[in-house]
Amino acid sequence: MDNLLSIVTFIPAIAAAILLVFLPGGESKTAARNAKWVALIATVITFLVSLFILAEFDPNDTGMQFVEERDWLLGLKYKLGVDGISVLFVMLTTFMMPLTIAASWDVKVRVKEYMIAFLLLETLMLGVFMALDLVLFYLFFEAGLIPMFLIIGIWGGANRIYASFKFFLYTFLGSVLMLVAMVAMFADAGTTDIPTLMNHSFASDSLNILGVHVVGGLQTLLFLAFFASFAVKMPMWPVHTWLPDAHVQAPTAGSVVLAAILLKMGGYGFLRFSLPMFPVGAEVLTDLVLWMSAIAIVYTSLVALVQEDMKKLIAYSSVAHMGYVTMGIFAGNQQGIDGAIFQMLSHGFISGALFLCVGVIYDRMHTREIDAYGGLVNRMPAYALIFMFFTMANVGLPGTSGFVGEFLTLMGAFKANTWVAAIATSGVILSAAYALWLYRRVVMGELIKESLKTIKDMTQREKWIFAPLVAMTLILGVYPALVTDIIGPSVEALIHNYETALAHAPAANQVAATH
Repeated sequence: MDNLLSIVTFIPAIAAAILLVFLPGGESKTAARNAKWVALIATVITFLVSLFILAEFDPNDTGMQFVEERDWLLGLKYKLGVDGISVLFVMLTTFMMPLTIAASWDVKVRVKEYMIAFLLLETLMLGVFMALDLVLFYLFFEAGLIPMFLIIGIWGGANRIYASFKFFLYTFLGSVLMLVAMVAMFADAGTTDIPTLMNHSFASDSLNILGVHVVGGLQTLLFLAFFASFAVKMPMWPVHTWLPDAHVQAPTAGSVVLAAILLKMGGYGFLRFSLPMFPVGAEVLTDLVLWMSAIAIVYTSLVALVQEDMKKLIAYSSVAHMGYVTMGIFAGNQQGIDGAIFQMLSHGFISGALFLCVGVIYDRMHTREIDAYGGLVNRMPAYALIFMFFTMANVGLPGTSGFVGEFLTLMGAFKANTWVAAIATSGVILSAAYALWLYRRVVMGELIKESLKTIKDMTQREKWIFAPLVAMTLILGVYPALVTDIIGPSVEALIHNYETALAHAPAANQVAATH
């Protein structure tokens, strides 16, 4: 099918335009119901159409597939395509969005605008994973900040304005350096075409800048500029502080999208830009990134242990799990990168589900304080079962997708740096500590608090939202080849090109000397 990627990308935006132009606004129940149904139908159609991409995708072809290219504004190109690394992020996005809309069914304020924001956000997120032009990628990457800024700032909690501005400023300022680097790349290579740039050799001769000796030269500087943007987006320690605030203040659906999809743009950026385009810069800074990842895993797990807010605990857990991702990516081997991609997909399902679990009881009690709960198993057995399942998956229980991702990244890291892997492994124990501590205090024990004695168990709608997430977490845990068979050849090609580029780089001996 021609233009399949464009169709998938812009169905949500077209639905948003229909909502904006043809559906009346206001707070009437009819208008709200219509807005919800239009958004749900549009996201379901987007997912169904995206299945054609997966069905027709050839994992053994390591190049870009379904490529669309046409002239755009001012000589710029509109170019889309997917490979084994990006196609599953497209599927993750289209899979999660209908569940996100279904989880928003109880929203009562500015429902039409709420749905428009999420539909536009889906188009922009899909564009990030499909864009094959630097300018197009940057536009999608940055424009995605706007709907999320509004979602947190309008429909968020009491401190939503502070959280939305902190989220916007952190991520936007990180991307300014990336924009400067993109201009430098165009000046050097004469093109903004991403596949061409992946095969372009940027200068790696050492530079002396203001008396500072820069090993890897231009490549290291470009790597650092992109790193500033992607590290904030993931987010990596120590630029992670915007995430807990954003999660706590965001509405449930906003937290789900933030954890499940938006954070993955940072990891995707490392795989699409940092390793293939700046291999010497990546090699120079590999040890730094590996140690930052290990620190992130341990430090944020310890911080999670002392949280009193459920959302904040899960947010710190997300930072820890993203530490495994960066560790796997910069291990630079097949197990590490396979594990990093698997971990991102798995984390999308599991962390999204955990935020939905918080949303279920928040909708009933309007508090996220852990001390406000206890003994929920007595009144909410179905909820207790679902929450236990995703708590165990988050810990990395064998048989769930969480285990596969962590195990592969640790294997890859062990090959690259034994000490980093050893320290990161302690994060598995710490994650069990904070996750089970949370579950025990919220779900187990006697039902003492009077306010909880009339709480209702999960509705049919809520159970149906969790069903696909349970299925995917189990299926990928038992049969990970569903993912690894698709990403394997592309990851192998990425590693081969990375190692070849290092072998032929003029600064290869200098890079080796830094390790």
